[in-house]
Amino acid sequence: MSARRIVNILNKPRKTLIAYLCVGDPHPSETLALAKAAIAGGADILELGVPFSDPSADGKAIVRASERALAHGTNVDTALGIAKQLRSESAVPIVIFGYYNPLLVYGEERFVKNANDAGVDAILCVDLPFDEPANLRESAREAGISMVPLVAPTTTDARLDALKRHAESQLVDFVYYVSVAGVTGAASIDAVAASARARQVLKILDIPTVVGFGVDSAEKARAAANGVSGVVVGSALVTAIEGAPDAKARILAAEKLVSSLRHGLDA
Repeated sequence: MSARRIVNILNKPRKTLIAYLCVGDPHPSETLALAKAAIAGGADILELGVPFSDPSADGKAIVRASERALAHGTNVDTALGIAKQLRSESAVPIVIFGYYNPLLVYGEERFVKNANDAGVDAILCVDLPFDEPANLRESAREAGISMVPLVAPTTTDARLDALKRHAESQLVDFVYYVSVAGVTGAASIDAVAASARARQVLKILDIPTVVGFGVDSAEKARAAANGVSGVVVGSALVTAIEGAPDAKARILAAEKLVSSLRHGLDA
């Protein structure tokens, strides 16, 4: 059973910073070091993305990262292996981010068992609606692993009410509010508007809520987190890693970006 590390983080007074990494980008041998760099920079929770050949919710930066990772043979087992290594060295909560097809092919019950053995705290399956039948959610609940729902700007209040009813019978530690009706890495988001809607989501669901998609600066992080639990940085971190010339520079770039967002949230 998970030690409910996520709940412990969300109960702290400071804003939560979640850092997303595409496992295997630019090479599986670098992911653990990049994860540690994100933690050193101030990430409270790590989101380890399983690369997928058709990442429909992701923008160009994460699509390129997925392609690089897949070219090196990165798969579900790779992500779980890195999660297990990280858990042996750190108590930072771990979320596995993935699309449903690879998890279905892997085997839902098998995936949850191995995720639990690796010390994973939560699963975010981006294209699995919360009310669609799936063994994945039931297996996760039995293992004490949280499922993370996505909420979009287009999600109606009626749909949120349905999610609230569903969450009462599941294990949901937090909700991920998507700041734009589009893919990750939006060049420009209205962080103030995103925060305002995220606060409405929080009021309806009464579940800790974080804001993601397009959070790429300290100023946006601070504005987006206003009144909610925190933010997620994904594409900006993947882009910083992509732009660095070697492994050492990638570690420094990852830590620097996460640190800047941490300072923005703490200001």
